[in-house]
Amino acid sequence: GHNITFNLEQIIAKNPTTIAQTISCAENYPEDFAAYRTQLQEHLSKMDKTAPVLGITGTGGAGKSSLVDEFVRRFLFDLKDKNIAIISVDPSKRKTGGALLGDRIRMNSIKFSRVYMRSLATRQSNLALSKHVDDAVLILKAAGFDLIILETSGIGQSDTEITEHSNLAMYVMTPEYGA
Repeated sequence: GHNITFNLEQIIAKNPTTIAQTISCAENYPEDFAAYRTQLQEHLSKMDKTAPVLGITGTGGAGKSSLVDEFVRRFLFDLKDKNIAIISVDPSKRKTGGALLGDRIRMNSIKFSRVYMRSLATRQSNLALSKHVDDAVLILKAAGFDLIILETSGIGQSDTEITEHSNLAMYVMTPEYGA
């Protein structure tokens, strides 16, 4: 049995442990999460504004992780009172890029309490974006983050699929692609 107590107050307080457990609940116990989803959506409807979602995808080796890393660094430096959440979707079972990016951001500055980072693995190899992405985004919006970055490895479907989950999509390419 799993005993995840859903705590909206702790989500709003941006408690990283609570947020992580709630996202895990959405991933692993979708039936249980259904009731929480309703509460989150109700909370969202009462909020003045919710975070835009910036989707970032691109071919492997195009420097996407470095770009995200630098973007986050500048965001934190320029906007001292803003919070950012990153969902890194890894289509493989191996946690590669997402884990690396998370480690780098954590190493670059331990004081980044304003960054929340989460890797989601997609179970089906043909699905680049996890069906739990929407739930994770919902949780992070309810938490009141100012910006949510959705990063995915550019494999097949994910390139177009990311636009369904984001307000603005950015595609990172290698220079060899030409104009």
